[in-house]
This record gives sequence, structure tokens and C-alpha cells, in this order.
Amino acid sequence: MTEVVAAFDRACSRFRQDSELTGLNDAAGRAPLRVSPLLLDAVMAALRAARLTGGDVDPTIGQALIALGYDRDFGSVGSVGSAVADPVRVAAIAGWRTVRVDPEASTVRLAWGVKLDLGATAKALAADRAVALAFQHAGCGVLVSLGGDFATSGAPPPGGWSIRVTDDHRSGFEEPGQWITVRSGGLATSSTTVRRWHAGERTVHHLIDPRTGAPARGAWRTVSVAAGSCLDANIASTAAIVRGERAEAWLQSLALPSRLVAVDGSVRHLAGWPSQGDDLTSCAAIGAGTGMTVATAGVESAGGPTGISAAAAGVQPMGAGLA
Repeated sequence: MTEVVAAFDRACSRFRQDSELTGLNDAAGRAPLRVSPLLLDAVMAALRAARLTGGDVDPTIGQALIALGYDRDFGSVGSVGSAVADPVRVAAIAGWRTVRVDPEASTVRLAWGVKLDLGATAKALAADRAVALAFQHAGCGVLVSLGGDFATSGAPPPGGWSIRVTDDHRSGFEEPGQWITVRSGGLATSSTTVRRWHAGERTVHHLIDPRTGAPARGAWRTVSVAAGSCLDANIASTAAIVRGERAEAWLQSLALPSRLVAVDGSVRHLAGWPSQGDDLTSCAAIGAGTGMTVATAGVESAGGPTGISAAAAGVQPMGAGLA
């Protein structure tokens, strides 16, 4: 598993000067660049995420993150307690359709000024790859967690895999959250409460709305989603943060079990995600009764061969299914 993680870091890190992604970003506006199979897969996964979410998850947000001060590893950027001296700046986002990929030639071409950031998909893709490799070697059920993104393969233990879901996966058990069990697929959480820092006089975070180039300011502070893979779960959780109120109907339409924590700390449980055992108080549907419609262009039904797939066994409260 460590080899998989190291390979993804070498290929996909935006903060390593020797990474393939840095070389690709530096070549923006020039001739197509031949890349490794791993980076090609990662870029194609990011473009698939953009297509399935109507652009709500867009890998061309790199320049927008840099403009906000997220131009190096987050440990060096700091936290809410520290500051980036420059005031908040917003960079225009070229959009995912400007990225040209030739799978047969294994080349990628970026438009002038475009910088890719694969943070919304690469880590989850790495978790899926790592768990597949671990299962191949172990021959038994495996769960892999990378920074709070979970991927599973093989038969789960009796009762399923027990996972604590909170705003921040590093939180202790005393922090409000929920114990759940999963039996298959992947689970991912996206949150505006982590990776936050001061830019000028404003507090900003890393989840960018591609339509504005600024941090998303929607109805939800944290979204957790279970899907057929960790990659699909992370695509959906990130898109839900960006979509805000529109996310509820979208997640329901895809039958993706989801836990959405509103900015006031109340919580919504959708598409079979259990409410039992949650430390937070359930809230009524945001935007219910408004007749609001959700754009699902490019998103196929759950379980489709190229759409966002739902987890086969869903999510259960802690202890469900135990003998």
C-alpha cells in the first residue's frame, strides 16, 4: 500500500517540484505532454468527475487555490490561527473542457495559464488502487483509509467495517459524530471545517466553487457519502458541498447514502443513511417544498457503467446486523 501512495504522490502532487503534475502544469499552453499511465488515469478520473457533476468538481481550480494562498503543502500554509499576508484574490477558472487528453498517445495538453489540482479525486483513486492490491495479496477482506477516505474490498468482518464519521477524521471520540458500519464500496467525507486558513481578513477553505473561483459558501459544512468506490464517494461528497441546497435531491436521485451537516450543526440523512446513533440533531430538508429542480445532465443512474455507483450494501448504524 505504501508503494501505491508513494507512486500517486510522485505523479499527482501539486506541491512537489519533481512531480509529474508540476511538470504538466508548467507545460500549460505548449504542445501536448506525454505522461505516465498513472497520471493519465488520474487526469481522466478528474475529468470524469467534472463531467458527472456538471463541472461542480473541476480539476482546473489549481490557479484559484494558489490565488487564495494554497500554493504549498497545507502544513506550510498554516491553519485558521495563522494568516496569508495577501488579501483574498480570486482567479478565473478556465474549465475542465479546456483540458485535452489523448488516451492512445498518453498525452495531456493544458490551455495557457491552467493549473490542475487533483485533490478531489487522486487520493480517493489511490485508496481504491491500494485496497485492490492489498486484497490481491492478503486474500481476505481489506479496508484502507487515506486521510478519512475509505475503500473496501472482499468480505467484511461480521457486522461490517466500523467507521466513525465526523467533520474531521482526526477528531477524537469526544467530538460529535456517528458510528456506522459499511460492508462494501467506499466512503468519503468532504468538509469546509478542515484545511482552513486566513487570507487577509477572511477565513477561506480549499473547496472551490468553479463558477466563482472562491471557496464554496453553501448550505453544508460537511458531507459524507457511501458509494460503489471511494472515488465515486469523494466525487459526490465534494460536489454536494459545492451544490449546497441542490445536493439533497441529486444525492437522492443517485441513491447514494449520505450524511449532510448544515452550517448550524444540524444533520440530514439521505438515501438509506441511518439516523440512529448520530450525536447531531436532524433537521428538516433545506429547500423542501420550493419546487427546486436539480440538474443531472451527464450523471447516469446509480450503478451505471460510467455513472456514480451506489454501494451494494449501503450503510448501517453501528451494531446493525450483528448476531
